[in-house]
Amino acid sequence: MTQQGVRWTADQVLALAPDAASRKAGSKLGAAGPWSEAGSSDEGTLWGLCKGSGSKPYQTVIDIADASGPAYKCSCPSRKFPCKHALGLLLLWAGGDGAVPPGKAPDWAEQWTAGRRQRAAEKRAAGAGGSPSGSADPEAARRRAERRAERITAGATELEQRLTDLLRGGLAAAEQAGYGLWEETAARMVDAQAPGLAGRVRELGAIPASGPGWPVRLLEECALLHLLDQGWLRRDGLPEGLAATVRSRIGLPASADGPPVRDRWLVLAQYDRADARLTTRRIWLYGAESDRTALLLSYGAAGRAPELALPVGLTLEAEVSAYPGGSRQRAALGERFAAPTSTSIRPPGVTTTQAVVRYGDALHADPWLDSVPVTLDRVIPTPDGDSWQLADADENAALPLTPTARSRSGLWRLVALSGGAPVKVFGECGHQGFTPLTAWPAGAGEAVQLC
Repeated sequence: MTQQGVRWTADQVLALAPDAASRKAGSKLGAAGPWSEAGSSDEGTLWGLCKGSGSKPYQTVIDIADASGPAYKCSCPSRKFPCKHALGLLLLWAGGDGAVPPGKAPDWAEQWTAGRRQRAAEKRAAGAGGSPSGSADPEAARRRAERRAERITAGATELEQRLTDLLRGGLAAAEQAGYGLWEETAARMVDAQAPGLAGRVRELGAIPASGPGWPVRLLEECALLHLLDQGWLRRDGLPEGLAATVRSRIGLPASADGPPVRDRWLVLAQYDRADARLTTRRIWLYGAESDRTALLLSYGAAGRAPELALPVGLTLEAEVSAYPGGSRQRAALGERFAAPTSTSIRPPGVTTTQAVVRYGDALHADPWLDSVPVTLDRVIPTPDGDSWQLADADENAALPLTPTARSRSGLWRLVALSGGAPVKVFGECGHQGFTPLTAWPAGAGEAVQLC
């Protein structure tokens, strides 16, 4: 497949950056000045030498034909993927001004590309042949699962008692106790092998003294945590879909069990959430034929970006399988049949009223769901006092933006893109409002990432 005709935009390239510092440094290297011997091949390989602080330039090579997204190698010492040199080379290529001309790859670039593509082919062949690990002692696995379930049950029972003590003593005690109480309780849930409960307990610790109305927010979150506890303790009586959701929310691992759906998947949005322990990358996809929205999650250790990266606004032909659970939003990316390509596909949109109804319906299957993916059609970003909202252009209704959305620079990109005219916006709609992630102008413009 020839890759020369598939030009990405600068926004699509910069969306691959692992952090803001890399984005800024990569942008500075997106000009021809520091580069020499740059080139590209019809097979989807980019290469170039970038002048650094030393006497020897850095060798940078990128495989943009990789079906799972671009792959990178650079001789610089950076541990970030992609590094600033890879970002700079991609930006230079995306500019399309002849700075990365067609040619034959040098030996060092060709050897790396050929080696990784051979390893990928061997991995696919091994996967097609089946893995012997699935035939490991099932009885031992069953006993391990039973022991873990017993620990989680003990932890959930203890957490129920702690919630009861909190409510009996009054919510004001939570503010006086400080964060240490919550961290100690979260540690107990980690010991019980229930990371989902531990994460929710830590979130509770940030609510006291967080501003006006914090007791109400704390009570609401305590109620949801109590509901999750009770869901686990009474899981045998739940419908299978809801029981799978409870297991997932508790933190039990699961494998994608849905049938593979082959489709042309539009990359709707990609963004990271990081804490001291982990970086979680969320990638939203839309299937053009299946009319389905799917969420891919990938993880990186603290301080490192996850490996999976897909350029927003492009499509890839691939198989996707759903994970168990009531909403079945989360999915696993299976076999990829082609590299991401440019597209004119856009997801169909709904009104703001329909978006709220969609979130309400989703809560029946997953009461702990923070938000659902929604594409709003013909909305206008509008000031609302000290806040902002997305107002329907065709009906008297609007959705408020979440505090997270109001604090991002993407809000001003959305306002500039709209210019007072209706736009199509994809984002997440939940109990706090709407968080815009990607927008399309009226007409045939490119997707603009807002996160």
